[in-house]
Amino acid sequence: MPFQKVQPEKLSTAVVRQIEKLILRGILRPGERLPSERELAERLGVSRPSLRDALAELQDRGLLSSRAGSGVFVADVLGSAFSPALIQLFASDDEAVFDYLSFRRDLEGMAAERAAKFGSDADLGVIQEIFDRMEEAGDPSISEAAAELDAQFHSAILEASHNVVLLHMMRSMFDMLRKGVFYNRRIMFGQHTTYEALLEQHRAINAALQARDAHAARTAVETHMDYVKQALDEQIRADRNAKIAAQRLEHERNR
Repeated sequence: MPFQKVQPEKLSTAVVRQIEKLILRGILRPGERLPSERELAERLGVSRPSLRDALAELQDRGLLSSRAGSGVFVADVLGSAFSPALIQLFASDDEAVFDYLSFRRDLEGMAAERAAKFGSDADLGVIQEIFDRMEEAGDPSISEAAAELDAQFHSAILEASHNVVLLHMMRSMFDMLRKGVFYNRRIMFGQHTTYEALLEQHRAINAALQARDAHAARTAVETHMDYVKQALDEQIRADRNAKIAAQRLEHERNR
C-alpha cells in the first residue's frame, strides 16, 4: 500500500514553505524588505531561532539576501531570464525592440483575458486603485511617479491573471524596460504620444476588466500596445531624420 508514516514538520520548514509561496505567487517582490526579525516571528507565531533557521536556508538558496544594517530582502531573482550579452544585443537593435512589444502584446492580452475571467474582486480592486492614482498623477512625460504607475497598472493585470510563470517572466521583461534596455519610456511619452490618449487606453482596459469582459479586455490591451509600437516607430524615424538633418547642416556650414 502506498502509505508512509507522517513526519512531524519543523517550524522552520513551515516558515520556508510559506515564504517560498509568497515569492512564487508574486506577493513578495524582488527587492522588498521583510519585517524585522521580532515582528516577523510574531506574525508567523514561531520562535526567533526557528525564524533564523528558515531565513538562513532561504538565503542559502538565493531567494533572500541580507544587507548589513538594513535587514533581509527578497533577492533579485528576475535578472536571469537573459544573459548580459543578450541584453546588450537587445539594447542595440531596433528589431528586438519591436519583437519585445509584439511579445508583450500577445502575453499581456492573454493576461488581461485571464484576469477578467479568473481575477478576484480584490485583484480588480487593486487595478482600479492604481488606475485612479494614474488619473491623479498626471502626464508620465514629466512625472516619474506617473510613469511608474503605468508599469504598476500592467503588473497588476499580470498578477490578476493568476499564472505564476507568466507573472515572473513578464516581471523580468518589465525590469529590463525600467532599466532602459529597450527604450526610454519618458522620451517616448513626451515626444510621440499624448497623455490623454494613453489615459483613455488605460481607462478602456480597466473598464473591460471591471466588467469582466474578457474579449474586450484583451482587445483593449492589444490596441494599447499597437499604439505604443506605432509611437516608438515614429520616434525612431524622427531620431534618424534629425541625425541626417544635422549631418546636412554641418556639411553646408563647412562648404
